[in-house]
Amino acid sequence: MNNNIWQGRLDGEELLYHRIFQRVKEENNYDIISTKDFVLHGFAVDEGVKRNKGREGAKDAPDVIRKNMSNFPVIRPDFTLLDFGNITCEDGNLEETQNNLAKNVSKVLLKHGRSVVLGGGHEVNYAHYLGLKTAFPEQKIGIINIDAHFDNRQPENGVGASSGTGFWQIAQEGVMNSLHIGIQRNSNTLKLFDTAHQYGMKYILADEIFFENLPSIYQRINDLTESVDYLYLTICMDVFNTSIAPGVSASAYNGIFADAAFMHLYRHILKSEKLLALDVAEVNPSYDIQDRTARLAATLINEWFMV
Repeated sequence: MNNNIWQGRLDGEELLYHRIFQRVKEENNYDIISTKDFVLHGFAVDEGVKRNKGREGAKDAPDVIRKNMSNFPVIRPDFTLLDFGNITCEDGNLEETQNNLAKNVSKVLLKHGRSVVLGGGHEVNYAHYLGLKTAFPEQKIGIINIDAHFDNRQPENGVGASSGTGFWQIAQEGVMNSLHIGIQRNSNTLKLFDTAHQYGMKYILADEIFFENLPSIYQRINDLTESVDYLYLTICMDVFNTSIAPGVSASAYNGIFADAAFMHLYRHILKSEKLLALDVAEVNPSYDIQDRTARLAATLINEWFMV
């Protein structure tokens, strides 16, 4: 085990004292995965961000997020976290790298594990989805995307897939079953809104996320989850206000906050028994301040560990 990453306060070895770093097992053998194990991959890649003309640096995020996860207390007695290390993209071949992650994720899901991926750029969304679709080709996959952007651009000729094309790519695979939460009007052109409507991408604007509106938001989440077989949740950290998430590839001065209203709707999603996969994307340590963004990303992952 890499003790430089997985370390924290050691209060004792009894279960009641345990923190996450005491329960992590570094692995490379997918055969040992058991039902409901949390299985972690790092997607140490920002080739898609580079292609999308964003601020590079997200490839360095997975280990930083791990460090910020390490010291959280273990709440569930049966908690197990298997860490399968990082996938990288040294040669610029993003498409091959996405396929590599997809193959690994499908192995996890076929062993009935729960997939956690730490990005990396939001090009992780297509790779993670492809892993679910590879494992369950006949099942209906629902996606909840917490993001300021639709990420439904058509790939540019000569450039290919990027961090902004994932949902366009997913739409080419068949019927889209997605709900996008936190969408900003000033972050998406009319063309992107039009593309969302054409592909049936449902969305909740950032302005709609407030406490009194939670019943309506719950219903829209339920409408999606009840209509699909499995659920995948992806979080682009640029959905959050720059004061709490300064370290992202494209910052949002008027992004949402991780306040009570957001955490209620977020935990509502996590409670779904259909949720099999979760990732965080676009943490960029080069622009972070005091690990605020990485810490928030780690906290959002940890919320799933506590359900």
